Amino acid sequence: MIVAAIDRGTTSTRVLVADPSGHARIRHAIRHAQFHPHPGWVEHNPLELLANIRACLQAAGPVEALGLANQGESCLAWDAKTLQPLSPVIVWQDNRTAPDTQRLKAQGAEAETLARAGLPLDAYFSATKLAWLVREIPEIQAARRANRLCLGTTDAFFLHHLTGRFTTDVTTASRTSLMNLATRQWDTTLCALFGVPPECLPEIRDTVGAFGDINKTPLTASVVDQQAALYGHGCRRAGDAKITFGTGAFALAVTGAEIIRAPEQGLLPTIAWSRGGIATFALDGGVYDAGAAIEWAERLGILHNLDELHDFQAPPAITRGLVFVPALSGLACPHWDRSAAALWLGMDSSTTRQDLLQALLEGVALRTAEVISAMHEKIELKGAISVDGGLTRSPYFLRVLASALGRELAVPDFDELTAFGCAALAAPQPLPRPGTTRAIAPSLTSSGWRERFAEAITRARGWR
Repeated sequence: MIVAAIDRGTTSTRVLVADPSGHARIRHAIRHAQFHPHPGWVEHNPLELLANIRACLQAAGPVEALGLANQGESCLAWDAKTLQPLSPVIVWQDNRTAPDTQRLKAQGAEAETLARAGLPLDAYFSATKLAWLVREIPEIQAARRANRLCLGTTDAFFLHHLTGRFTTDVTTASRTSLMNLATRQWDTTLCALFGVPPECLPEIRDTVGAFGDINKTPLTASVVDQQAALYGHGCRRAGDAKITFGTGAFALAVTGAEIIRAPEQGLLPTIAWSRGGIATFALDGGVYDAGAAIEWAERLGILHNLDELHDFQAPPAITRGLVFVPALSGLACPHWDRSAAALWLGMDSSTTRQDLLQALLEGVALRTAEVISAMHEKIELKGAISVDGGLTRSPYFLRVLASALGRELAVPDFDELTAFGCAALAAPQPLPRPGTTRAIAPSLTSSGWRERFAEAITRARGWR
């Protein structure tokens, strides 16, 4: 059976076509515009995203099943009858509701969100974004009064248009702060806390199931991109872990049938996937700025060519007293501090452009090491950690990451694992993963790295 998967990412839409013989490839990819109307705001045009999905579906050609991977926390509002958007997509990186989360924290509401949704109060998640839309946009308020308002994550908008069904899957719902992790249904207490009308939210379904047909082809899986990547890496047993380096860096570790709560480590219990009413759980930890930090360096003119990131002649920058904290959007796990700011520490008159780039890569690796260290405190991580994404094309980054972690990395040469994982979930039979995997062992002396980096994190926190 030939299966296609749409990977609706933060910067592009892509379609992968896979078959049971082990062949899988991207058939089409389209980038979309990013809008920053105010500092800290990040928006997408929902109709542009929908058009890109349709173009990818057309490029896929005839297939027998479809899957959809989505951004997770990004969300919007639309009209239930016309299906026309009533807002832009507010992207997961968007920070406009940080004052709302601070107000709720001051009221003691975080204990409720941690107990019910398993999530801290942060502008990253959908709940405050959806509440902002309801509160701030008159057209949305009018649609609610007319009983024509749909609120949801981007997957629900796409599924509504493509299949005619107003649905979401349980992995995506688990990223909103509105779903009860134990019952896997919308939680009326949480909806009331945030000010989101539950009657305007989509039906929650298993990750794998009948979502409807698109041009007579069944869509049989819908899933958050990071959970799709976890499945694509082959992580199935408790303790299996992966890290995907995209716009952000996202680590997930399978915990099996057990919900592991780790608020003191800043980790998020989440649903990895669900089929037949049975959920597999995971622990999630994120770094807001990974590839985003690289793109920022390009915009600044510090990075001229991506090949410059492959290797450096000098010893690690951190051993020479130069440190970068990649907190352009604040700090996620384990700190959850949106007031933190990005910074370089240790520059002097001899610091070069290459030194800054070297420190930038090391900063992303060391932030990721903080996340993995927190995970390992809650669940024993087994074997090598599988990694993918753009930064893994840098041999230097991989050496620093393996050395900072003190453990082996598994690096697949086929790196479209989000799309492949989505296709594997959609397929009625197992799909063999294409390509081979190489091992990267720790090779650099990392003594003192963690301590020096922790000092820099302390300086960065609270800066805003």
